[in-house]
Amino acid sequence: MPLQVLSRISRLARHLDLARKRAFADQGIEAWEFDVLSALRRSGEPYQLTPGELLRQTLVASGTMTNRLDRLAQRGLVTRQASATDRRAVIVTLTAAGRALADQALGALLEGERALLAALPTPDQAKLAAYLKALLVDFES
Repeated sequence: MPLQVLSRISRLARHLDLARKRAFADQGIEAWEFDVLSALRRSGEPYQLTPGELLRQTLVASGTMTNRLDRLAQRGLVTRQASATDRRAVIVTLTAAGRALADQALGALLEGERALLAALPTPDQAKLAAYLKALLVDFES
């Protein structure tokens, strides 16, 4: 039974990955860009985090995050400024363009994910979500 369940989860993960790539490509962004933009968006107004907070939320190395922030800043999607309270700290802020792009990409992502789950009635989707959550508890604690 484990092979049947986990092989199917693995195959579904591949389909989900492809659907996400398509949704993001349609918006002109890559998955890593969405990860950073959505982390800032989730932080709420004024949509600011430190690079360290972004590292923890996106699970990437410091040098990788610096490169990503450079690229997002060049596109006008984020800004970086010195913290008003700590001269050594930097604050990353989501711009209006970054927020609009994050919102558009999220809409496209949700549309694609709904299509992936369309074969299951809503009550079964809720059950599946609960089962998967129970499986993840051991991995994420």
